[in-house]
Amino acid sequence: MKISMFQASVPPLIRSLNNLAGILEKGAAHTESKALDPSVLINARLFPDMLPLAKQVQIASDVARRGVARLAGMDAPSIEDSETTFPELIKRAKTTVEYLETFTAKQIDGTEEKVISLPVGDDVYKFPGLTYLFYFVQPNVYFHVTTAYDILRHSGVELGKIDYLGQP
Repeated sequence: MKISMFQASVPPLIRSLNNLAGILEKGAAHTESKALDPSVLINARLFPDMLPLAKQVQIASDVARRGVARLAGMDAPSIEDSETTFPELIKRAKTTVEYLETFTAKQIDGTEEKVISLPVGDDVYKFPGLTYLFYFVQPNVYFHVTTAYDILRHSGVELGKIDYLGQP
């Protein structure tokens, strides 16, 4: 069976980012209901050497946006990392979803063997498209969405597994 690179990339990433937006909405509602300063959660981290919630959202957005664009042979639009509120973080996730929704199967399918160049510091890593998607893009997006979920759950936001997975 031949895999559709579009079906393996765009819909799962959209689902994860939509779920992330929902998780952030619950975080915002939690700060309101508990009369908490939202910046406490937005700057929260699981451990001092880990990145805060805002950065987790930004990275999930960046990896998804750039990952799909690279598969399509395009440059993704840049988004400044300036979000400091829940509404701004939610908007970033939704803006990324809107961008991903612009891609078509024609742009992505057939990129399994396409060489993807990924600049990392002074180096450039090269991957076949399928490896890039399954071993770099998806794990990174899932990691950062999971970490955002964990930060909010650890901070007392009432979240469950279905918030992460989404409704079937």
